[in-house]
Amino acid sequence: MAGKSEIIKLADITKDYVTGDITTNVLKGISINVLEGDFIAITGPSGSGKSTLMNIIGLLDVPTHGKYILNGTDTTNFSEDELAFLRNREIGFVFQSFNLLSRSSTLENVILPSIYAGSNKSNRTARARELLTKLGLGERLNNRPNQLSGGQQQRVAIARALMNNPELILADEPTGNLDTKSGQDVMRILKELNDEGKTVVLITHEANIAAQAKKTIKIIDGRIVK
Repeated sequence: MAGKSEIIKLADITKDYVTGDITTNVLKGISINVLEGDFIAITGPSGSGKSTLMNIIGLLDVPTHGKYILNGTDTTNFSEDELAFLRNREIGFVFQSFNLLSRSSTLENVILPSIYAGSNKSNRTARARELLTKLGLGERLNNRPNQLSGGQQQRVAIARALMNNPELILADEPTGNLDTKSGQDVMRILKELNDEGKTVVLITHEANIAAQAKKTIKIIDGRIVK
């Protein structure tokens, strides 16, 4: 572990949701440290709080209390715009439902994060082509999502996640909508990315998927259990 930098540091994270007079404590003092090159699965049953934790790690939501340091940056008092900028630069997302734009081509979907990052047009097109080709979709650049299988759509989502070359890949139930073979293909790709140095945090309720990570963190009722 010596020499590896800390990508994620969550310190005593709590998350409450208030509806009228009712306060629901979803996360109850979560502390996690993730080093560069880790491949960690966060698992737990429905309602355990793992999706809420994923949203906080992904800067899509903010904790009620506690501190979150992402790749050396303390996000505690960040504005929504600052969170969005950091999210686009540091995190690549892979979602269960793919989240592709239905009217855009494969290539256009992959390019999107780099447009927000303000990268050069020719450079971003070349990078998107390179990523899609590497993932076996070099002949599908102009296809729309409805012309692709579920496994192919998830590979497009992975290419999009890699577009800005983030340190962290955050995968939320990435095999949840896939058949067994396509799910195995996605896990193989995530393992290869991890072997290449990417830090991967995987959210899953499937024990056989979690078992393929290097480390598993289990959450029940908003707390980490050993």
